[in-house]
Amino acid sequence: MKIAMLSPIAWSTPPKQYGPWELVVSLLTEGLVKRGFDVTLFATADSKTAGKLHAVCARSYEEDKELDPKVWECLHISELFEHADEFDIIHNHYDFLPLSYSGLVQTPVVTTIHGFSSTKILPVYQKYNGTVFYVSISDADRSPHLDYLATVHHGIDIDLFPFNEKPDDYLLFLGRIHPDKGAREAIEIARAAGMKLRMAGYIQDQHYYETEVKPLIDNVQITYEGHVSNDVRNSLLSNAVALLHPIHFEEPFGLTVVESMACGTPIIANKKGSMPELIQEGENGFLVTGIEEAVIALNKIPGISRRRCR
Repeated sequence: MKIAMLSPIAWSTPPKQYGPWELVVSLLTEGLVKRGFDVTLFATADSKTAGKLHAVCARSYEEDKELDPKVWECLHISELFEHADEFDIIHNHYDFLPLSYSGLVQTPVVTTIHGFSSTKILPVYQKYNGTVFYVSISDADRSPHLDYLATVHHGIDIDLFPFNEKPDDYLLFLGRIHPDKGAREAIEIARAAGMKLRMAGYIQDQHYYETEVKPLIDNVQITYEGHVSNDVRNSLLSNAVALLHPIHFEEPFGLTVVESMACGTPIIANKKGSMPELIQEGENGFLVTGIEEAVIALNKIPGISRRRCR
């Protein structure tokens, strides 16, 4: 079977640092190659794969601001569909735009929906409902207006995440610095609990960082370590007492949450989106509804087996 994997080009595949969609595409691609499938990865030219790489865009548009995202996504997506008859199946990870090409080719298209940026994009998904096969990444992120083939939670390469039975003395916030992710709330939880907080992640909202987060960083109790490499990220996860995940949106999945579990680190997360599907109360973390409940949950963390988390 010949499979075409369509990855986004916001970042390389796999990403050098941030890039959750590209990371998932890479994991699936390499897993399929290991199982003997003939896989062609459509991604940026600086991407890496054990399969075949097909690229028209030299670099990711987030890393090269000279590139116009719309221009290059059109060139990238059309390149795959112009070669559609060379494949037995196309697996689309590029949101809704590739669906508009699907009726022009005979090759079946599976689309993993990595979340809905807005309800405004639903008409495209609805138009191709029944002709394209949809996969959700959590039951929580399903639209009642669409039919789904399956829910497939994201997998990770567990060997990349070091297990640690005896953590350090800090809490961790790891994720986009954005109001949705609750960076400020993580600081408030740590301060209320009297614990150190180490923060790392891509600053997606500069204004939010400058006004809501940076003024609370004292580099003693609260530190921000930047947009870290994968190795540093894994070390931070492995050595943390707990991961704070006080999200303010219906998160479709949450790769950081399962990566934390793989390191043996329990999670305290707001009860939103897919979190109830990933966190088993008292087993690998706690679901809360605000800062006060999060602080109470921190007192219960010593009762969780880190080996059970992994």
